[in-house]
Amino acid sequence: MNRDLSELLGVSTMTLSTTGIDNEPHAAAVYFVASEILYLYFFSDPKSQHSQDVMNNPNAAIAIYPDCRDWRDIHGLQMRGVVRVVKEKEEWDAGWKNYATKFPFVADLQAIVRQNTLYVFIPDWVRLVDNRRGFGHKEEWSLP
Repeated sequence: MNRDLSELLGVSTMTLSTTGIDNEPHAAAVYFVASEILYLYFFSDPKSQHSQDVMNNPNAAIAIYPDCRDWRDIHGLQMRGVVRVVKEKEEWDAGWKNYATKFPFVADLQAIVRQNTLYVFIPDWVRLVDNRRGFGHKEEWSLP
């Protein structure tokens, strides 16, 4: 994984964008952890708006940007893909382990976290935006 991706995937929060059954857009900030193959895992209440949205329409988009104060420092990721519930025990355990490593405070909240659902965002398109390389610098690629 290149340095830019590693830095951005170390950010704590991503914005998840979904579409409701009424075709209304919705955006939610969620803590996430990335796997080596760029799958993004997050926990959420299955009753939340975005969880309900992805059960009806798994297509979603995400944005990951670190905080910055100058337009020349804007850099981040935009992705499109699908969201699914993680059901397989092996994948769930790996997701939990990576999540707890990135967010150690969840060790004390394990009972609460287990009341939520683990989801995975699987990207099929990625855009890296990096104004540090010049205004509007973008790199895009599709994933299999």
